[in-house]
Amino acid sequence: MAQLEQYRDLIKKILIDYHDWVSGSSNLTDESCLILDEKNDHYIWLFLGWQDKKRISHIQVHIRIKTQKIWIEEDWTEEGIATELLRLGVPACDIVLGFHPPEARKYTEFAIA
Repeated sequence: MAQLEQYRDLIKKILIDYHDWVSGSSNLTDESCLILDEKNDHYIWLFLGWQDKKRISHIQVHIRIKTQKIWIEEDWTEEGIATELLRLGVPACDIVLGFHPPEARKYTEFAIA
């Protein structure tokens, strides 16, 4: 249980840091939004805005905790959320790159499921 709380805190810290950094940019045309759902363990950072008359909704990062592992479902950061989690002490065996097909995950240093 302590590990689950630690993982939640690490994910929130990473996403809040990204959100705060991007929100301070003078070049930002879309709104940076965070969804931190601890009850269901989904953590999403996305951008909302308009391009002409078309609504834009772009998920930058989607992380969830499932079966005591951190599943990275979407990651469009430059360095990579997995790299940041490793730097913060999360073992690779507790990180799943969910955006890779299951058959390709065995070729990474991370968990397959």
